[in-house]
Amino acid sequence: MSEVFECEIQARLRDVNLGGHVDNVEAIRILDEARILFFRYAELQPPAGDRLGLLGGLPDGVVELVGSQRVDYHAEMRFAAYTSFRVRLWVTRVGRSSFTVASQLRVAADHAPAIVAETSCVLWDHRTNASWAMTEEVRATLQRYAGEPVGLR
Repeated sequence: MSEVFECEIQARLRDVNLGGHVDNVEAIRILDEARILFFRYAELQPPAGDRLGLLGGLPDGVVELVGSQRVDYHAEMRFAAYTSFRVRLWVTRVGRSSFTVASQLRVAADHAPAIVAETSCVLWDHRTNASWAMTEEVRATLQRYAGEPVGLR
């Protein structure tokens, strides 16, 4: 595998449902927050463009939209105060105007993934109201994080 992005997302009380474990909707929120950090705020070396994040080289007006998301839950996630979830992300496919990101969410560094997911994103140009064909620079940045798909059931 090439490079991966790793981050920690703080567990919050609102993540817990009546059963005492992290709700599946909140688990998706945690994955989404990690993906936003990767795309827009990660301090990557070398930088993707003038801005931070994997998509720092996108022109103004071009954004990423989620086209599809597939999630497998492998283990229960219980709330523990003052702990963070650990998320790893990488790119599994790069197309003309879309790409797929794999995610693994762990409750501790030494645990197997509690959740694995694949999210397909489309680059969308708000000026033309159409998908945006990637430049070679954007494609090269995405390919720095190329890896195998996660094992979905």
